[in-house]
Amino acid sequence: MPGLFIIAHAPLASALKECASHVYAGCPQRLLVVDVAPDASVEAAAADALPALREAASDGSALMMVDVFGATPSNVAIRLAELASDLKLQIVAGVNLPMLLRSVCYQDESLDALTARATAGAIQGVIQVAPSAPQQQSLRSSSHAATHHSSQQ
Repeated sequence: MPGLFIIAHAPLASALKECASHVYAGCPQRLLVVDVAPDASVEAAAADALPALREAASDGSALMMVDVFGATPSNVAIRLAELASDLKLQIVAGVNLPMLLRSVCYQDESLDALTARATAGAIQGVIQVAPSAPQQQSLRSSSHAATHHSSQQ
């Protein structure tokens, strides 16, 4: 079972883990996080995160989820992949709660299948929602009909 590893700007990684723990009434298996401080260098953050990554990938594989491609957490994940070249790792940018929940649900799949499900969960979790669906709109009061003037005769 691949480990799950979130690297994000502080305090997003910890907050996502707390949300997953809330939804699943406890900490999901092998989910570790690293919150990257605003002033952290890539090298220092990667060195600090390496033991946690190795713990998350105790079976030799892990899915690393980062918040923004090209930002420091993403660069830390890329550096970690270089430092831990003995591990099978996948990196997905754009972590959100739907991605994380999907990853937790399918954590027992292969790393490649888990990565595909995580990406799909993130994309499918972004939906524009109308503020009020037509079937949920309140009915017009009877006074509305009395004040409504129609040109039909």
